[in-house]
Amino acid sequence: MELADRGFTGSIPQLYERYMVPLIFEPYAVDLAARAAALQPNQVLEIAAGTGVLTRRLVAELPPQARIIASDLNATMLDMAATLGTTRPVEWRLADAMDLPFADASFDLVACQFGAMFFPDRPHAYAEIRRVLKPGGFFVFNVWDHIDSNELADTVTTALAEAFPDDPPRFMARTPHGYHDVDRLRTDLAQGGFEHEADIVTLSLRARAESPSGPALGYCQGTPLRNEIEARAPGRLPELTARVAQAIGDRFGVGAIDTLIQAHVVIVGR
Repeated sequence: MELADRGFTGSIPQLYERYMVPLIFEPYAVDLAARAAALQPNQVLEIAAGTGVLTRRLVAELPPQARIIASDLNATMLDMAATLGTTRPVEWRLADAMDLPFADASFDLVACQFGAMFFPDRPHAYAEIRRVLKPGGFFVFNVWDHIDSNELADTVTTALAEAFPDDPPRFMARTPHGYHDVDRLRTDLAQGGFEHEADIVTLSLRARAESPSGPALGYCQGTPLRNEIEARAPGRLPELTARVAQAIGDRFGVGAIDTLIQAHVVIVGR
């Protein structure tokens, strides 16, 4: 993974929240929060909270007495989450999954929505997560499946590969969709010290938008894919976003779109 893959800076958080959250993140947040609530935790840590889509669902699903700490490595994303707020107080913390600033056995549950793909050393991060979990606690998270099973991401990546045949932007395939192998997931969790077998479910949902322009803006300008586009073609971001919108329209139609998204949902006990 390249360092720029973690660059959620500038206007990316705002565009991410406006376009990507309702498109692909909200449906999985609903699912993950429900799974977390079924475990009845009282002390919850969220890692890689981003702009707070899962945080808001956890607040809605968990009882009022449950304490929630929502953390992220990226201050701009966390600031956006805090600005959007929640219906009851949560604690917002800057925190690196590689070195969590919490005592051993502090939480009943650790949740992470689409963040594990960004961990530079996943077994090490999993060891940190296990450390802060109480005995009998749970780690609940999800990761995207292969890009072939996520039609919008695949369409965006293909369109940009045609625009830059000699040096195609590979952010989507490399990082968000680069941690899809279930056997590797299990191995990394075991190397991180999790002794129990993980329960892994592959969950297919739908991404819906009013037109191709929203997803094109979201992917090209509301994710670190933007960094790759701008590095290759300074000043051409609007043009290339329009090219991606055209490709989405060619594949799914120029009106409302309804496409496949797919991810692995993981629950593993401490």
